[in-house]
Amino acid sequence: MKRLTLTCLTILSFAFSTGAAGETLRCGSKIVKTGMTMDEVRKHCGEPTTIEIVEVDVRSGNRVTGTTNQDIWTYRRGSNKPAKLHFDIDKLMTIEYKD
Repeated sequence: MKRLTLTCLTILSFAFSTGAAGETLRCGSKIVKTGMTMDEVRKHCGEPTTIEIVEVDVRSGNRVTGTTNQDIWTYRRGSNKPAKLHFDIDKLMTIEYKD
């Protein structure tokens, strides 16, 4: 029974860890994923089509405690949907595909 439980926990932890890291972008033969730095993304994908800097609220619970800047890089990928990469303090946080 202990072995079965350990196996189930291992499978579940793998499933959740790959789900969280599932946001990727292919640039040629390279894969960009969340957690990478701006320099790493630039080395793999080159310069973005557009760069947008937006101010977002920093929250503690329901209270706004300040603001921070978030960089949003857009890569146009031929006939594919454009990819928007959201960076917070040089770290790639999310990748989304827009129509």
